[in-house]
Amino acid sequence: MNNNTYDVIIIGAGSIGVPTAVSLSEKGKRVLVLDELSGPGQSNNKKAIGGVRATHSDYGKLSVCKRSIEIFSTWKEEHNYDIGWRSNGYSYPAWNDKDSETLQAMVRSLQSMGLNIMWITPDEYNKLVPGIKMEGLRGSTFSPEDGSCSPLLAMSAFHKRASELGAKFHFNEEVKEFELENNKVVALVTDKTKYYCSEVINASGNNARAIGKKVGLNLPVFPDNHEAGITEPVKRFFEPMVIDMRKAPGSANYYFYQNHEGQVVFCITPDPPIVGVDNLSTSEFLPLVTKRMLDIYPRLKYLKLRRTWRGQYPMTPDGFPIVGRTKEIPNFINAVGMCGQGFMLGPGLGELLTKIVMNEVTADDEKQLKSFDLYREFSGMEAFK
Repeated sequence: MNNNTYDVIIIGAGSIGVPTAVSLSEKGKRVLVLDELSGPGQSNNKKAIGGVRATHSDYGKLSVCKRSIEIFSTWKEEHNYDIGWRSNGYSYPAWNDKDSETLQAMVRSLQSMGLNIMWITPDEYNKLVPGIKMEGLRGSTFSPEDGSCSPLLAMSAFHKRASELGAKFHFNEEVKEFELENNKVVALVTDKTKYYCSEVINASGNNARAIGKKVGLNLPVFPDNHEAGITEPVKRFFEPMVIDMRKAPGSANYYFYQNHEGQVVFCITPDPPIVGVDNLSTSEFLPLVTKRMLDIYPRLKYLKLRRTWRGQYPMTPDGFPIVGRTKEIPNFINAVGMCGQGFMLGPGLGELLTKIVMNEVTADDEKQLKSFDLYREFSGMEAFK
């Protein structure tokens, strides 16, 4: 066999590409992962804050992330590699009747889809997040099996595992063009050489649209910018991720949690979105997010900030990923438009992509993939953004 011939070439060594390389390699596939950056997880993966939830309003996302949680939560036990996993849970508190009614209806819907989620009283929530603002608090969702882990440790673990299984990683290498025959990709040309393959997976994050154009696809993926920050480590004083869904001038929502090292990590969703790719931190971020955080949780007041950073959410119009084969080029598979949730989707989606490659997709897999179809109308909207 030609040394430049592979069963599957994955474009993008990030949150989706690297776990997919693990899963494909476990099935005995000859895998090559290409990335134009210098190592695994060097784009948005290392900028993720580490939250992992199956609390999604859609069956596809919910199911994929439940599988991701199973993989993350057992990684240390199965592979003797600590990725900082904590089952600290997720919570969506409500401070008005409208949000309370909406969230309680969502709890019932998610319970019907098999998610371990409940509605808890203000007093119960105060035990999980001691000192939370009680004035006006109606209660909160709580999904105890959701959690968090370190994106840096997890990416290192997945890369190590994939390499042990035989997957090849070529960094600092840019995809330039594809060679097609009879509407199938037969070769991929980079700025260094040419590779031959049976299947291509586009898992290129911010570059998804540009890669799609190289084979004539119009992928509706447009990155927008989000900032995050992290504090010094302190003794653990609260458990779940706290997501305040209320809009305010300049922000649609914000969220924070205490990670496995005791640091409080936080992020905000700008409103209106800041479209494009800009990795420079801003002076507006901290005054905006800290004001909102301190309003509901004054105990954060004395924490010392360590750093802030900025990354992107590669967005689709409806907030759902694009995953699956393309009608125009059947051996070109997309795994793009993760909408800021690539880290939590990655391990589960890696297994689903492997089933697509192996032509082993089940009826339940088809149900999951329905929401991720490139050819959908993009008319829905994810409720739990």
